Amino acid sequence: MPSRFQSFDDPADPAATRPRLAALRAELTRRDLDGFVVPRADRWQNEYVAPCDERLAWLTGFTGSAGAAIVLADRAVLFVDGRYTLQAAEQVDPDLFEIAHLTDTPPSDWIEANLPAGRRLGYDPWLHTVRGAEKLASACAQAGGTLVPVETNPVDAVWADRPAPPRGAVVIHDTRHAGEAATDKLARLRGELAAGRLAALVVSDPHAVAWLFNIRGSDVAHTPLPLATAIVPAEGRPSLHVDPDKIEPAVREALSGLADLPGPDAFERDLARLAATGATIRIDDATGADAIARIVTEAGGQISRGADPIALMKAVKNPTEIDGARTAHRRDGLALTRFLAWLDGACRDGAADRMPTEIDAVEALERFRADSGMLEDVSFPTIAGAGPNGAIVHYRVTRRTNRRLASGELFLIDSGAQYVDGTTDVTRTVAIGTPSDEMRDRFTRVLKGHVAVARAVFPDGTTGAQLDSLARMFLWSAGLDFDHGTGHGIGSYLSVHEGPARISKLGTTPLMRGMILSDEPGYYKTGAYGIRIENLLLVTEAPFVPGAEKPLNAFETLTLAPIDLRLVSPSLMSADEIAWLDAYHARVRETLSPALDTSTRDWLARATRPVAAFAGVTA
Repeated sequence: MPSRFQSFDDPADPAATRPRLAALRAELTRRDLDGFVVPRADRWQNEYVAPCDERLAWLTGFTGSAGAAIVLADRAVLFVDGRYTLQAAEQVDPDLFEIAHLTDTPPSDWIEANLPAGRRLGYDPWLHTVRGAEKLASACAQAGGTLVPVETNPVDAVWADRPAPPRGAVVIHDTRHAGEAATDKLARLRGELAAGRLAALVVSDPHAVAWLFNIRGSDVAHTPLPLATAIVPAEGRPSLHVDPDKIEPAVREALSGLADLPGPDAFERDLARLAATGATIRIDDATGADAIARIVTEAGGQISRGADPIALMKAVKNPTEIDGARTAHRRDGLALTRFLAWLDGACRDGAADRMPTEIDAVEALERFRADSGMLEDVSFPTIAGAGPNGAIVHYRVTRRTNRRLASGELFLIDSGAQYVDGTTDVTRTVAIGTPSDEMRDRFTRVLKGHVAVARAVFPDGTTGAQLDSLARMFLWSAGLDFDHGTGHGIGSYLSVHEGPARISKLGTTPLMRGMILSDEPGYYKTGAYGIRIENLLLVTEAPFVPGAEKPLNAFETLTLAPIDLRLVSPSLMSADEIAWLDAYHARVRETLSPALDTSTRDWLARATRPVAAFAGVTA
């Protein structure tokens, strides 16, 4: 059965980008601009954007979820982070675009070093945050140039076959899944605004809009979002700005009890009217568009810069959302276990030319999830990397790159699902045939880091940055590392990548009980294989610790799926680590077995044996 939710079509031929780049440069000349910044963004700063907003992919050929380009008259550069360096090299014409590391050489640094003095660099203020636009403006000034806002995007002017905007229907997210009525959420939010002496909040992030009003939609792939914005005053009715064609009468009736529904075209007018009173309005400078700040200041309002308080409210799941997450992970664990059993059989019984391909695996896993009758979407395009493709951190299989699994290699599959009661994200690395000693060594070091995070006990106020090194220390001791964060937040039937908390070198938000985060250390050997082990964790109260002088937190592992014991080197593991793995596998087996057929139940029993009992392995 073909995938319902993701395409395996090959990216555009890099040669197609040459006339597009030439057309953009001609348009910039017509507008008296010497260059233009093209971020991978929409006006809501979403991770997944509608096809009509894929400007970076259209211009450069790069299809990753993060990046930016700067186009000047005589040179162009594409910025990508460490997840995408290999992918960008394959997708982008090097004669047209230089490739720079987004972290090591961010666009602002590049502009400061390379923009000729006196030049005018254009940008679309709807596609850059307040903070991001300030960095660009400062860099231009340091270079002796000027950052120039445009009223209409020049890429759109030359994109002849640009897709139409999405028109997915808005639906109500029932309180039996949300766990809290929208009226109560609005009351809590108004309390935050009053405490901050704010007249209003611009809710520019559609995830926050969806959470606040208990609505969902289908305007972007893999995240159930309605593309919408809201203005919430400290007193009075909010206004929810969403395309009226997306709202059925019953939904309109429900939402009308919460907010005015003037439509998206009225957003700028309504915001300017509020700002004209001199009101102090909170704009999230990390996610709010620079254009929003310009509307407020030009109308005479005052901007309060800081975090949207909804972000933290949304990140701390309520009891209903937590119960839903547990249920969703049991359901997902059954699907993943059936898939892993299928994969093991297909690889063991098949001749080399009949082994499954990466696309076969993606479609099979989706089929097992769909069999639950509860699958709404995948939570992101499945990463299914066989052999060297697994070393590409955010690899996306296409018909051109599709690779058959082969004995002696590793297969990395990172996937997730959207269910109405929870969002999942899980990665497993599987040995195809007999793994090498090096593979087992690297896998076990990754596993030790994963276990160290999962077993962590930490005081209130601990941040993700403080835990990040736990996932890396066993790789570091061998001179190894991975070039991505250890964990990200997870939404509740919302984004699979949710802020503000994360486990990474940059994770400054304290971890709070009720947050759900991923634990996904990895190792990637270019041209050979990739390894990643990912479970989702719930921050909980730690078990009682005698003599503790402050409140302690711990993690509950939500994900339920076996970890490949064929890749474990017990001699590298401590007794406590082995005990954790054995206990985790016992819980997976006891939770999932009653709902499995006999053959899959037998496979799971073998796959989750205690380490000491695993064939050919001694603890």
